[in-house]
Order: sequence, then structure tokens, then C-alpha cells
Amino acid sequence: MWNVLLSFSGLLALIQLLFLPFFPESPPYLLLQKGDKASCLKAMKQLWGEGNYHTEFDDMMKEKAVTKGTKIMNVLEVLKEPSVYPQLSTMLLLLLSLQFCGLKIFQTANLQESIIPYVSLGVAISELVSVIFCSSIIDRFGRRILLWGGYLLMALILVLLETSLLLSDRFLWMRYCSVILIFLFLIAYGIGP
Repeated sequence: MWNVLLSFSGLLALIQLLFLPFFPESPPYLLLQKGDKASCLKAMKQLWGEGNYHTEFDDMMKEKAVTKGTKIMNVLEVLKEPSVYPQLSTMLLLLLSLQFCGLKIFQTANLQESIIPYVSLGVAISELVSVIFCSSIIDRFGRRILLWGGYLLMALILVLLETSLLLSDRFLWMRYCSVILIFLFLIAYGIGP
């Protein structure tokens, strides 16, 4: 029944595509990217109801003034920009290592075949939890603290994960600790980096 479970996300994406045209554009996008003040105010009223949005509008105007000289680049322009190569290579290396790390750990942990689907489901749930948690705390703590905290937490989890993998031959329950630590690593990654 995995094909039904995987197709469920496609069904949700289809529903989003059907209803998306009925929602207004983002007010910051309308003002900052398109320069359309009237549409921005209309979208604010449509999203938030009737009210006075001059404070929010003024904040967006200040942001527009600050970013006036900044060129907005598309994906290909970003990839051609040499100044972002270190960040892109770091991000690519991290993403690739996450993929290989999880695969190798599941193989090293010698999990039973019957448990693997539940582990995959747990990975997806961990990613969902991290997205929800991060979006609710990012404004409170800021990006810098979340990045530092996320990297420190990831480093600690990796030390514990290596320890649990080394001890998994001596203690069978350590295999399950490895899986839990992978879930925690994904949550720390989603909250921070």
C-alpha cells in the first residue's frame, strides 16, 4: 500500500493547485517585486480583513527603499555568481552527506526489514515536526541563534550517533537508539540550518 501512501501527497498538491488561483498574491511580493501599491493594499485587506494596515505598508516601503539597489537574481544567475560558490558547495555537501549518512546508518544498524517502512515514516514525521517547530520560533529567536543552536545540536547528536553505532553490536537496543538519533538529527537540521 506504499503507492497509495505516496500518492496521497500528490493528491494534496493537486488540491493546492486547484485552490491556489483563488488566493491573492503575497503583499510584500506585490509591493517589493512588482511595485504595485494598490494591489498590495487590496491583498492585505483580502488576507487580513478590513482594517488599517498603514504600519505594515510603511514597513514594506522602508524595506523597498533599503533593497532598491539590490538586483534580484534567478536561480541560474545565482549559480553563475562566484561569490556564492562557498555557500552553495557547503549546502550541497551537507545535503548529500545527509542522504548517504541516513542510508549507511540504516544499513549499519541492521534493522529488520519489517521495521524499515516505519523508519521511513518516522523520517518524514521528523521533517514535518522540524518545519512546524522552526516556523513557530524563528521570529522569536532569529536565524542566527537557530543556526548556531542547530549546528551545535547536530554535532552533539552525531557524537551520540557514532557512539550508538559502535555499541550496536554489543547491545541490540542501541540500534533503535541510532534510529531515534537520526530523527533528532533531522529535527535539529530542520530547526537550524
